[in-house]
Amino acid sequence: MVDILQFVILSTIRSGLYALIAIGFTLIFGVGGVLNLAHGASIILGAYAAYYASAAGLGVAGSMLAALVVPAVFGSLLYLFVIRRFEHEPIMVMILTLVTSVAVEQLVIELAGTQAKRVPQFLSGNMTIGGTSVQYNLIAVFALSWAIIIGLFLFINYTKPGKGILATSMSAKGASLVGIKSDRINLATWAIAGALAGIAGMALGSQLGATYHMGRNPLVLSFSIVVIGGIGSIRGSVVGAYLIGFLEVGVIQFVSSDLTGIAPLVVLILVLLVKPEGLFGRELAE
Repeated sequence: MVDILQFVILSTIRSGLYALIAIGFTLIFGVGGVLNLAHGASIILGAYAAYYASAAGLGVAGSMLAALVVPAVFGSLLYLFVIRRFEHEPIMVMILTLVTSVAVEQLVIELAGTQAKRVPQFLSGNMTIGGTSVQYNLIAVFALSWAIIIGLFLFINYTKPGKGILATSMSAKGASLVGIKSDRINLATWAIAGALAGIAGMALGSQLGATYHMGRNPLVLSFSIVVIGGIGSIRGSVVGAYLIGFLEVGVIQFVSSDLTGIAPLVVLILVLLVKPEGLFGRELAE
């Protein structure tokens, strides 16, 4: 019984982090229809921004602000000066964002070295839930994840800019016919996605530390979650994140930790074979 309770607690918390990591990636893919391979770079920038803000004595609140602002500015500049020129060429966007991601990693190595940096935790201490010791920091990350998911849902469905994003994701041509400027929508999307990736970077760094290569696994994870949940579906990404989170913890706890990386890939293949558009996917409107 204790093992099952521990499994549910750890799986739920890990899944919340995975949803936080993937949601920005989903947003860009859903609106622009392109794969942002610089998503991992935004995660790195968020973690290091939090580290430097903390080192400057700005505290947790200042670190969170830095983790939001720096990647948001990075995403905005990336769109304005690189992506906008090639946004209708998905392969070129993939190449450019991949090159950008590698460049960010090299820049971090030059400026901060290869040693892991300590990123401040949202909360310190531990508590016991049903005999399982859980860090307050992990609980804070889980709560933050759901606060962002709910906030993003309300923003997209109940605000004018959010409805513009929703309309553009459904049909860019249709949105333009009713006066929605796609350039502004895409810029806002890249900025928001950067901010979300940045706070995910701080959350990830608060557990594992900030390193120059910390964005690689989250990028692969985000891609898997987006495909499983359905291209461009925020709801699907949340479901996909929880599916992978529970599966990973289950494999670690009840089978073998050696199979951790294989299990999500097996699910990804099965979903593609049975439902290629993903669990909540839809065909793009032209």
